[in-house]
Amino acid sequence: MNRLLRNAIQTSDGTILESRTRHDCKEYTDATGTLYIVDGGLDYLRRTVHAKSEVEDLSLTDADPHSVVREKVTWGTYGKSGDQPLSYKAIADMETEHLQAVLDTQKNMYPQIRDLMKTELEYRNE
Repeated sequence: MNRLLRNAIQTSDGTILESRTRHDCKEYTDATGTLYIVDGGLDYLRRTVHAKSEVEDLSLTDADPHSVVREKVTWGTYGKSGDQPLSYKAIADMETEHLQAVLDTQKNMYPQIRDLMKTELEYRNE
């Protein structure tokens, strides 16, 4: 079974909703009153769209090509010193030292994200 690496949709007006952790429910109502909900993080997919509307699934799994995944899957960071506002960086945009530091220090991360970061380091060494 494929493991989730990204749980996201793009609404008909272009808004992207991404659920990063279990029970990280994201909601958005567009100008027409259509309600969109994404939930489940990397544990499960839950989507709700109240009205007939086009939604693009932006979710990725570990079966998707690494060249795609590395550009779309992000990691939250508070900067080198930990004193910056939270921002998200694509795995492809993280410095090699940052990736290694995450692997060395973050013990409670999703296993599929750990595996993705290891694959990224191998990809850079090819």
